[in-house]
Amino acid sequence: MASRFVDRAVIQVAAGDGGNGCASVHREKFKPLGGPDGGNGGNGGDVLLVVDPNVHTLLDFHFRPHATAGNGKQGQGGNRAGAAGETLELKVPDGTLVLDEDGEVVADLIGAGTTFVAAEGGRGGLGNAALASRARKAPGFALLGEPGQARTLTLELRSVADVGLVGFPSAGKSSLISVLSAAKPKIADYPFTTLVPNLGVVTAGETVFTIADVPGLIPGASEGRGLGLDFLRHIERCAVLVHVVDCATYEPGRDPLSDVDALETELARYTPGLGGDLAQRPRVVVLNKVDVPEAAELAELVKPDIEARGLPVFEVSTASRKGLREFSFALASIVEKYRAEQPVPEAERIVLRPHAVDDSGFVVEPDPDEPGGFIVRGAKPERWVRQTNFANDEAVGYLADRLNRLGVEEGLARLGAEPGCSVTIGDMTFDWEPSTPGVATYFAGRGTDVRLEDHSRVTAAQRKDARRIRRDGVPGEDAGDEPSEVDDEW
Repeated sequence: MASRFVDRAVIQVAAGDGGNGCASVHREKFKPLGGPDGGNGGNGGDVLLVVDPNVHTLLDFHFRPHATAGNGKQGQGGNRAGAAGETLELKVPDGTLVLDEDGEVVADLIGAGTTFVAAEGGRGGLGNAALASRARKAPGFALLGEPGQARTLTLELRSVADVGLVGFPSAGKSSLISVLSAAKPKIADYPFTTLVPNLGVVTAGETVFTIADVPGLIPGASEGRGLGLDFLRHIERCAVLVHVVDCATYEPGRDPLSDVDALETELARYTPGLGGDLAQRPRVVVLNKVDVPEAAELAELVKPDIEARGLPVFEVSTASRKGLREFSFALASIVEKYRAEQPVPEAERIVLRPHAVDDSGFVVEPDPDEPGGFIVRGAKPERWVRQTNFANDEAVGYLADRLNRLGVEEGLARLGAEPGCSVTIGDMTFDWEPSTPGVATYFAGRGTDVRLEDHSRVTAAQRKDARRIRRDGVPGEDAGDEPSEVDDEW
C-alpha cells in the first residue's frame, strides 16, 4: 500500500480578481440631472494558509495543487457596490515552511492559527459616483478591477519536535519511540521499515516533550543519496539529536564508533534551510539492543571512547526496558535547558512605516530595448494602468490627469523625453504627448476626452488677440489671420 504521508508539495494559488466599477447615471422621472450613481466593484478574495493542529500531512495538496479564491462582483447602478470575493483558507500542518519560485523562504508557519496570505486579492474598481468631481460632474467611465495575485509556492513540512532520533536503518529507532511514547510505528526486521517520520509525546517527571523518529540514514544522505534530504529536514527544529547505534549488527565493516562517525559527518555536511548548524546541536548517543550479550560487551568496550568525544552515552534495550528511565529523564533535562535558553517571546508590535517626504512613488528610467523610450516603475502608476479601460477616451484622459498630478510628466521631461517617444508603464506602452493643465475641465461628451482629438495648441499671443477681438473687434498684429480659429476653439 502506498504511503499516505506527503511532506512536500508544489501548489499554485490564485487570488480572486476585483470587480469592475459601474458607470451609471441616475434616471428618474422629473429628475433629468440625477447625477452619477455607479457603485464600486468588490475586492477579490485572498488565499490564506492557516495552521491546523488536526492536519498532519500535505497529502491534500498533492492531489489538489490548484487553489483559487472567489472573484469580486461588479458594481451596479443605484450606488450598489459589488460583493467581495470569498476568501479561501487552506489548512496546513504545524511546522510548514513556505518557499517562493526562487526557493526563498517567505513564511515559517508554527503554532495553531498562524496565518499567511499566500495570494492577495485584487482591488475592486471605483464606480463613476466615486470618481465625480467639480470638473468632471458625470464621468462616463469607471475603473476596472485589479487582477488577483497568482503564485507558485512550495510547501515543506518540517516536523516540530524537541528530540530527533537519527541512525542507520534497523538501528531500533522505531522500537525506541514506541516504548518511550504512545506512538505505534511500523516495526520489522528489514531495513527501511520506516518510510515516514513518526512523532511521539514523552512524559518524564513534570517535563513533557515531543520526539521524532526519522527514517534511516546512509552515508551520502546529506548529498541526496537515498532518502536523506527528504527526511533530514524533519530534524532541523529539534533541540537535541539522539544517535541510535545498533550494537548487535552483523553487517561487515560496521561498529558503533564508525556508525557515530558516519552520522556526525552527515549532520556536519547538511545545511539546514532554516539556518543554524546541526553539528552544533546537543547530541546524545544511545547504544541500543544491549539485551544481547555480545552487544552488551561491545557497548561497554566503546562507551569510554564515545564519552571521550564529549557525547553523553546511554545503554538501553527496548526489549527489556533497560536504561530507558534514565535516558528519558536525561533528555527532559536537556530539553528544559534548551527551552530556558530561548528568548522570551515578545508581543507583536504594530510597526508604522511612513513614506519618506521625498518619495515620489515612482521612478523613470530609459528603456534598454527601445532607443529614446522610457519605463515608468511604481506601484501607483502600474495599478492605475491596470484599472484603466483603454477603450474609453475619457478614462484615458483621467489616467493622464492622475499621472500628471503624480509628477510622471515632469520626471519624463527631466530625463529629456520628447513628444512622441514611447513610454511603458506596466504592460502598456504609449506614445507620450504632454498634456495641457486644465484641459480636463472642458465640457465634452460623456466617454470622450478632447485631448485625444487632433487640434493645434493655442499660443499666448492668440489668446491675447482673442480677448482684444471680443472687446474691440479689431485683430492685433501678432495673431495674423488666425482669430477665427481661436474663437472656434474656445
